Amino acid sequence: MNDFFDNQRILTLIWKWRKHLVVVGAVAAGAAALFSSSLFIQPKFRSTARVYPTHNIYTLSDESETEQLLEIMSSQDIKLRVFDAFNLGEVYRIRKDDPHYLTYMLSEFNDNVSMKKTEFETVEIKVLDTDPQRASDICDSLIVFSNDKIWELHRAKFMEVVLSTQKIMGKLNHEIDSLAGKMNEIRKDYKILDYESQAKEVTKGYMKALAEQRQNTAGGQKIEKMLDNLAEKGGEYDRLSVEMKYLLQQKDSVKRTYDWSLNDASNEITFCQTVQKPVPADKKAYPVRWLIVLVTTLSSLFVALLLILIIENKKSA
Repeated sequence: MNDFFDNQRILTLIWKWRKHLVVVGAVAAGAAALFSSSLFIQPKFRSTARVYPTHNIYTLSDESETEQLLEIMSSQDIKLRVFDAFNLGEVYRIRKDDPHYLTYMLSEFNDNVSMKKTEFETVEIKVLDTDPQRASDICDSLIVFSNDKIWELHRAKFMEVVLSTQKIMGKLNHEIDSLAGKMNEIRKDYKILDYESQAKEVTKGYMKALAEQRQNTAGGQKIEKMLDNLAEKGGEYDRLSVEMKYLLQQKDSVKRTYDWSLNDASNEITFCQTVQKPVPADKKAYPVRWLIVLVTTLSSLFVALLLILIIENKKSA
């Protein structure tokens, strides 16, 4: 076995069979160049984009904003939308009535489109296509469709808050109206408008009437009646006032949340900040012909040399 792979012996055989090896190498290189040409392999062009997630993205788990953007961008919903937008079934020559249409489409798409998180917390998108303009457009559409998807998710969340705060405000308005009705009855029947100030003034007036011995006069009796009203309904009115103040504060807080959520649900927000826009490539990225020719030639020469070693070994046996 050591003799089989002896360096001196190999060099001797290479020199002996040099013409054959040159022919093999030339034929292999020529064949590789031919079969890697556009006659057999349709060239593809690469378009690249880089996107930063904005701080408008609210993370829903332990994911970073970049990871969440990447998760959404690589979701099947986005891919299906791209399929329809660019009619990729025809581009990839996959019929829609094929029972495995989706499987084949996703496999082909994943072979031509890659997305990854970079060390600088951007999402890098690379798209290969036989049409450089379509490659650029697909790259751009992934950004646009992802932004739309995130917006849909956030709008749904904001609308949930809008609907829930609407219900809360409806309940608070009902309670406020009920309290207002009770307070109006007390105002109308007992002439109580402000318990604390009225109680202070009526008490002061009654004490003055007593001091002047006018309690049995019409004015004194009126003051005494007001004092009786305050004694009967003043405490209830004061409790209703405190409760009304609390409900109004609650309503004001809920209203602020409602307005904020409704505003966010109505405004269009950008979630993807493009730092490198995709452009149509002016040079093909696939196939790399020189690499194919090199690998094919070296592989052919290696196989040829191995066959020569076997042949020579049999001759010497």
